[in-house]
Amino acid sequence: MPPVFAHGRLRLYLLKLLDEAPRHGYEVIRLLEERFEGLYAPSAGTVYPRLAKLEAEGLVTYATEGGRKVYSITEAGRAELADRGGELADLELEIRDSVSELAAEIRADVSGAAGDLRREMRAAASASATQVEDESWKAAKEELRKARQEWKEQARRAKDESRRAREEAQQARRQAKEAQERAREEVQRIAGQLQEQFAKSGGVLGSLAGAWLGGTGGTSAPTASTPEAAPAADWAEDLTPTGDPVRDLDRLLDRFRDEVRDAARDHGVTPAQLAESRAHLAAAAARLTAALRTR
Repeated sequence: MPPVFAHGRLRLYLLKLLDEAPRHGYEVIRLLEERFEGLYAPSAGTVYPRLAKLEAEGLVTYATEGGRKVYSITEAGRAELADRGGELADLELEIRDSVSELAAEIRADVSGAAGDLRREMRAAASASATQVEDESWKAAKEELRKARQEWKEQARRAKDESRRAREEAQQARRQAKEAQERAREEVQRIAGQLQEQFAKSGGVLGSLAGAWLGGTGGTSAPTASTPEAAPAADWAEDLTPTGDPVRDLDRLLDRFRDEVRDAARDHGVTPAQLAESRAHLAAAAARLTAALRTR
């Protein structure tokens, strides 16, 4: 691109701008950019040295305002501007032509750049589409491979967990069966001991249990150690049957408990009596349980 200003023409145009009004350097640069419609903007390194030279030649002067130099044209500067009036008119035409040429060159550059950019974008888009397609296919295959691997791993874990669950269930059944066998043996052993103790036992609780059992074959006469034991015939006869055997049995057990507790509270309990009571209670419980299980 040829120079915007021929030799000496920028100096003349600076005098014209300062003849219009006093201006500081930045304002001169901005006005030049506006006159060229933004297509040309001189640098500070171009404008300020020329203003300094004009000031040294006495064609312009400056005053400092707010820390900045504001340049004004002098009478000598106006005289030179008047002497070069025809040259200034040619300069105005050159500026308009320069603006047109700059605009045309910029349009051509932009058009060429746009064409190049479109071609590059089409080529890039084509290459990108191919690359994206290849990468998408590779990614899809990798995802499928991972999904299959994960499914196989989950199936293996499920199979292992199912096997462990079956083994644990089998072990639990064996343990439950063994526990039932041990419980059955223990119950049989305790029942045998209670029956033996009941056969050998005597005293107030044995008489009371026999009287309470009544028609179950467990009657026995009161002894000297049970002076307050009631006869079997009239014990708890004040409890009117409800028609529900289970409820009536609960009421008889409550009466039995209350009478034994009252006797213990009224007369006290010695360690020997406590031991004897425990044996009689165990024997009575075994006898009653066996009786209730008989159909």
